[in-house]
Amino acid sequence: MALLPPVIEEYVGQKDPVRAYDAIVEALDMDKTGLVIDRNQVGNPAYDPRSMLKLLVYGYSYGWRSSRKLERACHHNLSFIWLMGGLKPDHKTIANFRKDNKGVIREVLKQMARICLKMDLIEGNCLFTDSSKIRGAASISETRTFKGWNEKLKEVDRSIEELLAECDEIDEQETGSLVEVREEIEDKVKLQSKIKSLLEQMERDGLQKINGTDRDCVNFKGRQGSHAGYSAHITVDETYGLIVSADVVSEAVDSHQFSNQIEQALDTLGKPCETAVADAGYSDIDNIKTTVSKEIDVIVPTQRQALHRAKDNPFGKDKFRYDAENNQYLCPLGNRLRYSHYSKKKGHHLYRMEKASLCRECIHWGVCTTSKRGRAIIRLKEEELREKLEARYASEEGQAIYKKRKMKVELPFGHIKRTLNGGVFLVKGLSGVRAEWAILASCFNIARMITLTGGVDRLTKRLASVNS
Repeated sequence: MALLPPVIEEYVGQKDPVRAYDAIVEALDMDKTGLVIDRNQVGNPAYDPRSMLKLLVYGYSYGWRSSRKLERACHHNLSFIWLMGGLKPDHKTIANFRKDNKGVIREVLKQMARICLKMDLIEGNCLFTDSSKIRGAASISETRTFKGWNEKLKEVDRSIEELLAECDEIDEQETGSLVEVREEIEDKVKLQSKIKSLLEQMERDGLQKINGTDRDCVNFKGRQGSHAGYSAHITVDETYGLIVSADVVSEAVDSHQFSNQIEQALDTLGKPCETAVADAGYSDIDNIKTTVSKEIDVIVPTQRQALHRAKDNPFGKDKFRYDAENNQYLCPLGNRLRYSHYSKKKGHHLYRMEKASLCRECIHWGVCTTSKRGRAIIRLKEEELREKLEARYASEEGQAIYKKRKMKVELPFGHIKRTLNGGVFLVKGLSGVRAEWAILASCFNIARMITLTGGVDRLTKRLASVNS
């Protein structure tokens, strides 16, 4: 009698999802990922790097990211046993592979997107970018200012002095255990050294706050309160909503990330896109102009459009006409606002009513402005570009494209956070969380590819035809 078939190949059926994960990793060009496979290395043979990569990607698709869970799966889960060919790496080996191959793991998503291009699952014409705040493997209580870490250092110094005094007392009275006290002193000395290192980094990098557990994470506010974590970005393709690129940054706001994220997506595609779309969180004109300069159609609402202020304010900036020939503004009643100065610090030009008395005597005094110096208008350095972007977003075509944004870009976040349990990072450091985010994005793409191609067996056949 036998419970399991004698051949590992028979453990899983032809339509089992694990075969899709196996086929996709096999389709990757290992040389381009940077994964080193040396068959002639000296010493005890290591686990096949390709198999270890399969284990990570497939394990994350289960929502199993812990190296200990993956170790157990290699012993008890038939699909994992089949995938690994009976290999059973321990948790330390799995954790070290993930730690030592962060760049390789990020490259997997890029190559996968290029495979989707060959299979016509990604067109790369219209791209949607968005972000979500992901909690880090650190507590917000470990984030302190320079003053806070100095106070903590003084507290540790006092503890060390007290422990040293306790050692002297034990020596004199010959009672108690010196071993335990010395071990505690060693721990305090390590903490002391760590805090000094944190303070040096804050001075060197000009940081106002830093987290002692994960130095790269930042504080942010979410629906569940304030946490320490990262801002995770994805750029998806319009055709089937597949992720083209994924990135993680140590910033609480998205305003400086639009061109950076689009550039990463274009690097993956190997060609320019026609349209790039994002929400108002990315509406930094100085950043967006980099993408516009590449003749890409950008649809990003300004903060004013997002808050619907333009329609509500009868004396808003849009009601003042700019006279480019004379470099002045004309108010709704025809009075002139002369050019005043340019602020280098704020990066804008200021225009002010030529006679303050005109404002004070106006029938709209108190509504249009309450300033005794009269109404003032701010004109951005890139004001013309801003007006073009606002007009593009407000157009009928722009609205039609923008409405697709939520449908395309919000779905991956929901799948990653809920289905893959990816709402919290397990690793520390920016390079580590970027690799983990790339795996999660890859798992979403594989799940979509199975659905789009009509099943596991059809996907494996198409992958085979692409590589042949």
